[in-house]
Amino acid sequence: MSGRRVLVHRGTFAVLDGAGDVNGTGGKSPDGLFTGDARHLSRWRLDAGGAPLAVLSPGVLVHEGTRDRPPDYAVLREQAVGPSLLAERVRLVNHTAADLAVEVSYRADADFADQFELRADDREYAKPGAHRSWAPAPGGVRFEYRRGDWYAATHVLAEPAPREATGRPDGVSLHWTLHVPAHGSAALTVNVRTRHGDSESGAEPDRVITQPQAVRDAAAADSRALLERARDPRDLTGSAALARACEQGLADLADLRVPAAGAQGEAVLVPGAGVPWFLTLFGRDALLASYFALPFLEEPAAATLTALAAAQGRRRDPRRREEPGKIVHEVRRGELSRFGQVPYARYYGTVDATPLFLVLLHAYTEQTGDTALATRLERHARAAADWLFADGGLDRHGYLVYTPDPAGLANQCWKDSGDAVCTAEGAPAAAGPIAVCEVQGYAYDALRRTARLAERVWRDPAFADRLDAAAEGLRARFRRDFPIASAEGFPALALDGEGTRADALASNAGHLLWSGILGAEEAAAVGRRLLEPDFFSGWGVRTLAAGQPAYHPLSYHRGSVWPHDNAVIALGLARYGLREELAELAGGLAEAAERCGHRLPELLAGYSRGEHPDPVVYPHSCSPQAWSTAAPLAIATARTDRVP
Repeated sequence: MSGRRVLVHRGTFAVLDGAGDVNGTGGKSPDGLFTGDARHLSRWRLDAGGAPLAVLSPGVLVHEGTRDRPPDYAVLREQAVGPSLLAERVRLVNHTAADLAVEVSYRADADFADQFELRADDREYAKPGAHRSWAPAPGGVRFEYRRGDWYAATHVLAEPAPREATGRPDGVSLHWTLHVPAHGSAALTVNVRTRHGDSESGAEPDRVITQPQAVRDAAAADSRALLERARDPRDLTGSAALARACEQGLADLADLRVPAAGAQGEAVLVPGAGVPWFLTLFGRDALLASYFALPFLEEPAAATLTALAAAQGRRRDPRRREEPGKIVHEVRRGELSRFGQVPYARYYGTVDATPLFLVLLHAYTEQTGDTALATRLERHARAAADWLFADGGLDRHGYLVYTPDPAGLANQCWKDSGDAVCTAEGAPAAAGPIAVCEVQGYAYDALRRTARLAERVWRDPAFADRLDAAAEGLRARFRRDFPIASAEGFPALALDGEGTRADALASNAGHLLWSGILGAEEAAAVGRRLLEPDFFSGWGVRTLAAGQPAYHPLSYHRGSVWPHDNAVIALGLARYGLREELAELAGGLAEAAERCGHRLPELLAGYSRGEHPDPVVYPHSCSPQAWSTAAPLAIATARTDRVP
């Protein structure tokens, strides 16, 4: 995302260049205006005076001049996004003593590409019967897309209205002549409004022009209403850099919220996973981001739990990996999902969202002291616990397992890229069912926590006893089967379906400290090992320790540094009282956040401080991204020993 600007609010986002343009270069680029997985602007280029504009500073554009011949005018450009809306105001400021007539134009196009088409995975998707068109419309132009009963539209509306709209091979050009008085200014306001869904029926888009400042004010008020209920992070951090990262994290979580339906059909706002690829409900991401935020802000957890309960699996659908009681991995509302060309309309290919759902439900109840949500979601929680034993694999395999999905995700833990679960040599653990180490910790924690809910809220001691016994059995098996003797007992990354250890030294083991499945001596050994130089880059713990053949500092999951991964590790270090290790890890992440503009990206490259003096952002990172931007909140919590 380097060199780009990101605007996001309530499920709509724009990825723009430094000038505020979308250059429409095509290819697998996530630039443009997006709502509901569809790109509603694939080109959006402002021109004035028939010559290129240069960025003088953010929002200030000029023609190139010289010291002796400065530009005659400047273009001040404001942009903001709201739900299904991009609002833009352009003001030309005349620096001369003569009146000016300036030709202003926008080049616009809407390709309505589904986000899955923009991924660099060499896949092509047929769209039989699809038709894309444009036509002049009151105040501007309207782009439309139809395929069967799927309809999408982008309406460009301006005040004043354009003088003309002309078709081009690369879209449409909208033209104005702005008369700018001497030492005065003239303005143009443009709104881009979007629609998509199963039908083109419904009201026409609002033709009242909205100013960007009004959109920003509404978004700020929306976020402020949430953040005013948050605990001040300065109360917990003890570090100015960490406090600033926490404040940015809370603000980003507010902007990343997307609409969803709750368990009783109520409208809720849940953390969307991240921009540009994942601004939708992801079970694992929303659960962990909400957990990180819980000591500061309770509403994301409540919204996430009720939304995931509503989407909980009810039947068996092998294509979507749906099973009764299973918590959903991903919910999409785009065209390709609608026509079944990707399985992600509701995709359940995750092994960890279900235990994490139970962990968060208990943590929320303990944090708030409110048992109403746990009471309301008892049926869903029991179904989730049943899934752990049945389809999850505890009864049959003794562990929580997944089988690779050739049509979806091969790996269904948080490291879900195809090569992520591997041996130290880099060979994939491809023989299912696969038991990944950290998921066994999540399952252990979920069983323990759900037993406490059964005791104290549901008044079912027999169920509590069953869960506690299952947790103890899982813990004993894990401590027997996962340690790698040649690595002094460091846990294996995974066991495959034949019981063979995937022996890569991986950060996943740090999650076991958070869950409490390890004994004190084992946990101390793991925690200290993770802070050795081959694991700890100086900014955070690498996903794989350097020096192994599988390690690559620019791999997505085989050597990079993920802030959320480190946040979970930090919570585990706090649990076992490893204060020195926690201080070192927290300091590295806090400094990385400070050097990244106080916002941690999805992941960093694995380069050490000795290799490069600044953190290197992974080139395809989402930013903002929910669990990364919430990671400083978990770090702050870990430093206080108030882990929920």
